[in-house]
Amino acid sequence: MILPITVYGNPILKRKAQDIDADYPDLHQLIEDMFATMYHARGCGLAAPQIGKSINVFVIDTTEMEEEGSPNEPVKMAFVNAEITERFGNDEVFCEGCLSVPGINENVIRKSAITITWCDENMESHTQTFEGMAARVIQHEYDHILGKTFIDRISPFKRTLLKGKLKDIETGKKTTFYRTKPNK
Repeated sequence: MILPITVYGNPILKRKAQDIDADYPDLHQLIEDMFATMYHARGCGLAAPQIGKSINVFVIDTTEMEEEGSPNEPVKMAFVNAEITERFGNDEVFCEGCLSVPGINENVIRKSAITITWCDENMESHTQTFEGMAARVIQHEYDHILGKTFIDRISPFKRTLLKGKLKDIETGKKTTFYRTKPNK
């Protein structure tokens, strides 16, 4: 099922998400719905707070993001109770966007590699290092788990310049082809 996406200005996007237990109801269906919603909105990642659930779950698929000839394989995964334990490598700039901040793209600096511990959809634990685009997308989605958006990672000056556009998203004046959940 394709779910509405929570947009900038909704308080849930500022809240730290909670870990879940192995008995979380319908986790497999939730993850399937998150992938369907992400693909419908043409995204490469989606975190549970973006669909109105303040839980530590996110999905990514970097297939469309990996450049041809890249040494990195595309990554399609669900992450439950994730924790980035290390960020390392070079600081890299990339123009990011977000399904919860439609129509705005800005340069964001992130580390080129991370190590993350998480559970998969079967609650089996994993620890792995990711580099390149997968590391970037994971960091972006993990920010949602921490109650942040990429807007929090740009300069105050840039945020000031975007104030009108952000207000349009908050008030529902900015529309998009995918369904969004209006702020109250």
